[in-house]
Amino acid sequence: MGTDSHGPGAPPVVVALGGNTLLGEHGPWTIDQQRDAVEETARNVAAAIDAGYRVVLTHGNGPQVGNLLLQQESAPDTPQLPLDVLVAETQAQIGYLLQQALDNELSGGTDFITVVTQAVVDHADPAFEEPTKPVGPFYTESEARGKPFETRAVSSGERPYRRVVPSPEPTGIVEADEIARLVERGDLVICCGGGGVPVVREGGLRGVEAVVDKDRATRVLASELGADRLVILTDVEFAYADFGGPDRRALRDITPERLRRHLENGEFAAGSMRPKVEACIEFVEGGGELAAITSPDNLEAALEGRAGTRVSA
Repeated sequence: MGTDSHGPGAPPVVVALGGNTLLGEHGPWTIDQQRDAVEETARNVAAAIDAGYRVVLTHGNGPQVGNLLLQQESAPDTPQLPLDVLVAETQAQIGYLLQQALDNELSGGTDFITVVTQAVVDHADPAFEEPTKPVGPFYTESEARGKPFETRAVSSGERPYRRVVPSPEPTGIVEADEIARLVERGDLVICCGGGGVPVVREGGLRGVEAVVDKDRATRVLASELGADRLVILTDVEFAYADFGGPDRRALRDITPERLRRHLENGEFAAGSMRPKVEACIEFVEGGGELAAITSPDNLEAALEGRAGTRVSA
């Protein structure tokens, strides 16, 4: 690798936590089970920090937001909060668990700071005309008809319907400059939880009912911070060509151009691997040195260019 990513003066590396990295293999719901999953991930992140990397963490929040929506529906007499506020709540919830686990793993004291982060989106984004992102609990067809929001059948079975909301493209991170100052000061930052709170600029900032993809927001943040490495952690070691087919094969070292051909061939699922692959391509094409997709136990090796699907020019 061309740039030295170790030491106080090195560019930060951005690590996105998602899937099993926060919830465990079977999606546990209790706080104790969630804490166990977070602590396991924290050990891998702490090892990378101890190796000298200046880590900025982002994370998903889908199940946590779903739980809050379910709680609201179970208590209709309480004030119903909009989706942007629920995203902010989960940023603090998950950030607290991550901060505590990481501070306990690191020997240098309390180094992590959680930043409630806003992601700017364009109100003219076509996503607002065609909501596609499923959130919250599942419903029967009759239950779905009675909801005050748009629902769609997203699976089979007796309860196939879920609420769907827009997932617009993030165009910027409101707190990026402050995050950069914290990193420069030597702090370790947790931010962009759940892709960030979606906001539009209309004579000021205003939250909107939407969900920003975590991987796309992470790519925007990494570029704005001048990071040289981006690692997206998920529940598999590699992105695969022809995933689910007879010729499935792991993608290892690959250029953005070659990876884009796989993308255009429709080889990555829209709701899972596709945004991760798109984020890696855009990060490297935008000047990043290395982007990788891998599992949490391969984090340090991926940062060194030795594990996972590694995208570089």
